[in-house]
Amino acid sequence: MSALLEVVPYDRRWPAEFEAERERIAAALGALALRIDHNGSTSVPGLAAKPVIDIQVSVARLAPLDPFGQPLTRIGYFHVSHPDDAFAPFFHRPSTWPHTHHIHVVEAGGAEERKTLAFRDYLREHDEVAREYETLKRGLAARTSAADPAAREAYAEAKSEFVARITERAVAAGLPRGLGRV
Repeated sequence: MSALLEVVPYDRRWPAEFEAERERIAAALGALALRIDHNGSTSVPGLAAKPVIDIQVSVARLAPLDPFGQPLTRIGYFHVSHPDDAFAPFFHRPSTWPHTHHIHVVEAGGAEERKTLAFRDYLREHDEVAREYETLKRGLAARTSAADPAAREAYAEAKSEFVARITERAVAAGLPRGLGRV
């Protein structure tokens, strides 16, 4: 069996790794980046995660892709064409697995921006839900081949019901705070 997907204990260096990368992205994108947020499990203190820094970049428009895609490519990111490009183009670095960073580009003020931040904030505020999510991720990772892109996609898909349920709860609770409603 090939190596399994790795979920590791929370690393206190993850916020600093995000900040360093945020600076690189901000320099590359300039005014195109309206927000750059740390999201995903590495953004939730104490939560075990795949050791991949997830970053959400909010822009005014998702199309065309080139205005933000080319600068991200210049700083080492690779775009993965996917039907999700319509609402959240995805980039990663390095080009091969294991990745160290993921970027999800979203429309500023849009539903995807709000949902992602609401989920993150809910996990930050509800430790028991974060632990439930961690248990789910560890169980799925124990059966997921890290080398197989389809298996990694299946891992992400297997978490979708939990994420959707908690996101709905988070949005109903008024999260994220300080971000206009969609």
